[in-house]
Amino acid sequence: MMQKDPFCGMKVDEKKTKLTSTHDNKTFYFCSAGCKAAFDRDPHKYGHHMT
Repeated sequence: MMQKDPFCGMKVDEKKTKLTSTHDNKTFYFCSAGCKAAFDRDPHKYGHHMT
């Protein structure tokens, strides 16, 4: 299943990426280390408008 990177909006294959973060008991998937780092700096900014 493809997931949406909460930082840039790119589609990410959750089975292939090793770049994940958990926020509010939800796992987020990232296309790059840069997107993950940006999310990790402020997860509330990006994590709450994703469904």
